[in-house]
Amino acid sequence: MMRAGSLALLVAANTALAPLAIDAYLPALPQIASDLGTSIHRAEVSISIFLVGFAIGQLVCGPLSDRLGRKPVLLAGLLVFVTASVMLAFASSLSELFAWRFLQALGGGASVVNSSAIVRDCFQGREAAKVMSTMAMIMMVAPLAAPAIGSLLLLFSGWKAIFIFLAGYACVVLVVVAIRLPETSLVRCKGMTLTGVMRNYASVVAHRESLGYICAVSMSFSGLMAFVTASPFVYMELLGISPSSYPFVFGANVLFVATCSRLNVRLLRHRSPRQNLLLGVGIQLVSSLGLVMVTLAGAVTIYSVVPLVMIFVGAIGLVTPNAIASVLENFPHISATAAAVMGGVKFICAGFVGFLVAFFEVDSIWPMVLMMLGVSIVGNLGLRWLASPLGQQQEFER
Repeated sequence: MMRAGSLALLVAANTALAPLAIDAYLPALPQIASDLGTSIHRAEVSISIFLVGFAIGQLVCGPLSDRLGRKPVLLAGLLVFVTASVMLAFASSLSELFAWRFLQALGGGASVVNSSAIVRDCFQGREAAKVMSTMAMIMMVAPLAAPAIGSLLLLFSGWKAIFIFLAGYACVVLVVVAIRLPETSLVRCKGMTLTGVMRNYASVVAHRESLGYICAVSMSFSGLMAFVTASPFVYMELLGISPSSYPFVFGANVLFVATCSRLNVRLLRHRSPRQNLLLGVGIQLVSSLGLVMVTLAGAVTIYSVVPLVMIFVGAIGLVTPNAIASVLENFPHISATAAAVMGGVKFICAGFVGFLVAFFEVDSIWPMVLMMLGVSIVGNLGLRWLASPLGQQQEFER
């Protein structure tokens, strides 16, 4: 078995496929839209398409991972991701961009769904939450570096080089996984018939407490994707930030997530994962309200919007690791299936929110801030109702 640090590093590198694939091409979206003869808002829809494909990849391959093992499903997903990334470099129309982004996302979902399950195979309880936070801190390098890498590649080689870079990165992860990662799943789920798979999914969805955690992490991620989808327009066109400066302003959010992830590790010494999760979603609600107030006051500037966005995004460091660890703690025998449900719901919700932000082509900050506020409200209510001690007691009595 690999050491905890090495395992966290490898799993983080695999999990980083999603933020890399999403964030690296954000600075290039205006150029991609221009080269493909479409608007930036239409090009932004490719982000939502990626999120939906990522969700489907997790939902389909989560049960396969429980049945066949983590490693073969992980390797197959990485191979699909590499192939689609290469083909994206040759996309010549918006429809081709959408099609290959969807296939790229399927491969990414198939590989990333194993990350949380691998951690659950090796660790439990607070230890799992701590490893998740360590993994999250390592993984923060990806969204921090991705826009900067994308900007450099865009400047010197054009946007197609960004997808070649993604293919190369996934190739490296594939080789390391093939050589270094042992099979971590010692128990195989035998229910691989369609009925068995649906029964496993139903058992996760029917678990009230876990559903509350899934709601919280899904809404938190949806708020992030509302910002990510709108950020090329809001930051570069509305606030006038240059493409070369965009990665630094965007990266500031990632640094705050890393800080909150580190804070989460320290707080877990004296607090439960659920307490930290409640703190995280509460912070997001307050910051999204602040964004609405700033917009209502007509005070939309770099100095008012960027700090509030940083607070909202940073709180993900308190939400995500605790929600994941709390859900998987309830399903040790089908952890990949539980991770697939969580990831599927999270990415489908985020894809829908991102689609609404981009599709109507509203040249304003309002779609972003209203979506961030809306999902924060839903996340707080869902967590407090579904995962509350009272709600759990009512479920037990039934």
